[in-house]
Amino acid sequence: MKTTVVYKKGEQFEIKADFYPTATQSAPVIVYIHGGGLFWGSREDMKAEQVEFYVQAGFNVFSIDYRLAPETKIPAIKTDIEDALSWLKLEGIQQFDYNPEKIAVVGSSAGGYLALLSGTFDIKPQAIVSFYGYGDITGEWALKPSPHYKKMTVVPKELADMLVSNEVITVGPIQKRYAIYMYARQNGVWIDKISDMGEKDLLPFRPINSVNADYPPTLLLHGTSDEDVPYEQSVNMSEALTKAGVENQLITIPNGKHVFDEDWQSESVQNAFDDVIQFLRKHLQKDN
Repeated sequence: MKTTVVYKKGEQFEIKADFYPTATQSAPVIVYIHGGGLFWGSREDMKAEQVEFYVQAGFNVFSIDYRLAPETKIPAIKTDIEDALSWLKLEGIQQFDYNPEKIAVVGSSAGGYLALLSGTFDIKPQAIVSFYGYGDITGEWALKPSPHYKKMTVVPKELADMLVSNEVITVGPIQKRYAIYMYARQNGVWIDKISDMGEKDLLPFRPINSVNADYPPTLLLHGTSDEDVPYEQSVNMSEALTKAGVENQLITIPNGKHVFDEDWQSESVQNAFDDVIQFLRKHLQKDN
């Protein structure tokens, strides 16, 4: 049974997370970061099947919200993820039973990006799992209009602007927010929407450029037919990790699309999740 907590408060916002306990005492924690192009989504986007899978495997799950763009820019979003890890290290142990020294960060798409970014934090997780995330937010795929989104119904700028709130947003329904992302990708302005910095200033927010020997072991999963985030993003991240001497693995899903993991009955998806559990057990076992 989940418990909802507020892990961060600001003057105009509070950010929530759902804690799903496993039956194992002092078990590791998986911090799950949802996707949504940094524009939409919530902690409740994590599929029930995946929650159950992790819990049954002996892991607690901590599925988090974070402030969303374009109302909030990437530096502040980064601090939300840092504060979620800090909360688990210092405060959550007073409320829940888990091992605060055994934390993994798992994310999908934009959440996969934020998971990869967590490897650059002062308080790092012990392991990272990125489902179709991206290590480079200034790659050509992000800076130029997306051929995939250009095929879709054109979103007028006026509509995209109208959907942006005057308030801080921490939960964003896809029905109300997806058009902002579509407009940004159709016009190659996604990076402008998530930041107000120049390309050079974004270097600290490019995980692929911040990899060093202290970066946590990382598992990358990506489909070769992903039309939203190119498969090469995970290939390039894996190469950067290998060059830095960081233990990593890339699981390729042949012909896999974006959000391939939602096809829970697929044999390749089941096999991929078995690999995820094996990876997490290796790096979060008690006697490490």
